[in-house]
Amino acid sequence: MLKIAITGGDGLVGSRIIELLNNDFEFITLPSSQMDITNKNQVFSVLKDLKFDVFLHLAAYTNVAKANEEKDLAYKINVEGTKNVFDVVSSQKKKFIYISTDFVFNGKNPPYFEDSSPSPVGVYGQTKYQGEEIIKNQAMIVRISYPYRASFEKKRDFFRTFKTFLEEKKPLKIITNSLMTPTFIDDIAYGLKYLINNFSNEIFHLVGSQSLSPYETALTVARLFKLDERLISTTTYEEYIKIKPGLPQYSDIRSKKNNFYQMNDFETGLKIVKKQLQI
Repeated sequence: MLKIAITGGDGLVGSRIIELLNNDFEFITLPSSQMDITNKNQVFSVLKDLKFDVFLHLAAYTNVAKANEEKDLAYKINVEGTKNVFDVVSSQKKKFIYISTDFVFNGKNPPYFEDSSPSPVGVYGQTKYQGEEIIKNQAMIVRISYPYRASFEKKRDFFRTFKTFLEEKKPLKIITNSLMTPTFIDDIAYGLKYLINNFSNEIFHLVGSQSLSPYETALTVARLFKLDERLISTTTYEEYIKIKPGLPQYSDIRSKKNNFYQMNDFETGLKIVKKQLQI
């Protein structure tokens, strides 16, 4: 059985990957309490004698709006941290998978494929792209987009944020003139299973099969979970980024290479989530 060393294994995406694939691979989790990726010496001492086949790097600074205020911290985690782990893993001639994001694109000329040119608009996207540049052509880069899942106590994704607001009868003001590509985390896990078993030093997009406006996603959540659509009002991208900068406008991301796992559209993914929640 392949041994996968993983950072970010306690996060939104990583914890679900481990849950779903723990019969396929042996996971060695490396939480930040055990290995601070920004501490080069600690990374070396933890990894130098560790027995693993593939290194799956999910740990990242992911607060998009706050990254513009905490530039140094975002850079330290997403760029320096990535370099620290990659340097040790590559020196051992081990396989490395870097989980990246659709935010490496500027959202102005969609759709975006694996061979599209990145041009990030915010600090989060910039630092994730700088991470890509460190390992490009020497490791696998897997870009994901707007991940969501049925439940996760530590962090809300966009779907559970919408759902919670509507359940609590709180109003939602949602963008109409932008696009996002919601991606069911279970699909990311099963797509990754194939990529781990068929490793190559390339870029892959593991993303949902449909892009839609945030407003449409909120309406879909309301409809499927029988919540009050009247709580959802509209705003524009231009207004939203005044408060929360760093968001690409038209994040329509697709894959030319994914002929190995059928990714769900948002409504189908939500129906599976609903069954998982037994609602």
